[in-house]
Amino acid sequence: MAPQLKSPGQVDALAASGALLASVLDELVAAAEAGVTTLELDGLAHDLIRTGGGEPAFLGYRGFRRSICASPNDLVVHGIPGPRPLGDGDVLSLDVGVRLDGWVTDAARTVVVGTASADDARLVAAGEDALRDAVARCVPGGHVGDVGAAVLSRAERAGVEVFPALIGHGVGRNLHEDPAVPNVGRVGEGVPLEAGLVIAVEPMLTLGRPRTRTAPDGWSVFTIDGARATHVEVTVAVTDDGPRVLTPWSGAPARTA
Repeated sequence: MAPQLKSPGQVDALAASGALLASVLDELVAAAEAGVTTLELDGLAHDLIRTGGGEPAFLGYRGFRRSICASPNDLVVHGIPGPRPLGDGDVLSLDVGVRLDGWVTDAARTVVVGTASADDARLVAAGEDALRDAVARCVPGGHVGDVGAAVLSRAERAGVEVFPALIGHGVGRNLHEDPAVPNVGRVGEGVPLEAGLVIAVEPMLTLGRPRTRTAPDGWSVFTIDGARATHVEVTVAVTDDGPRVLTPWSGAPARTA
């Protein structure tokens, strides 16, 4: 299907959803300390989203039973929050979706609980750098291949690997819309980027081999070799004035030149 382009007013409505999401992620990052369980983080996110007038977009999606995804260490994405307490040095991806007034945004951050090893710090920094590079390519006249090429280039320079099978997506009225947004690609190839296109850009990188396995729960995606991974994501609108990040945070400014 052709991507569903959004009007400026619809982008503003998505930005309101994204502002709520970003504030929730701020609180989750601050609360992610040793001894805290991922289930407690899920409860915190659920309450914050509801208090802000929104709905957790993940809750009930295809049977998913929690409000966020919490993925530590070798769990790349779609981790189901549970009673596991976080420990010092854990690398934790926090992925949140918010629906506000019918508009859905999606974003994720990776944090290190307590003290980070040199390799983990390098991995997390590579993900954030890849995200910034990818967002900068979200301009009219570009292509989704430009986004993937930016992620891959940054990963190669950092000495980490990209999971080619794990991708971003369009977002808007629904959590997942066209187009698919791969994390590998070639400049000038793929779906054109037009003003009004809103996509979730989400680099997923690892210190090990770029292969995964899915747990019996049907959701949790682990690295095949037990290596640690990072996942960062923003919802970004392609506009005539440049990329507009609708879920802003310090690693991805609200507008990228």
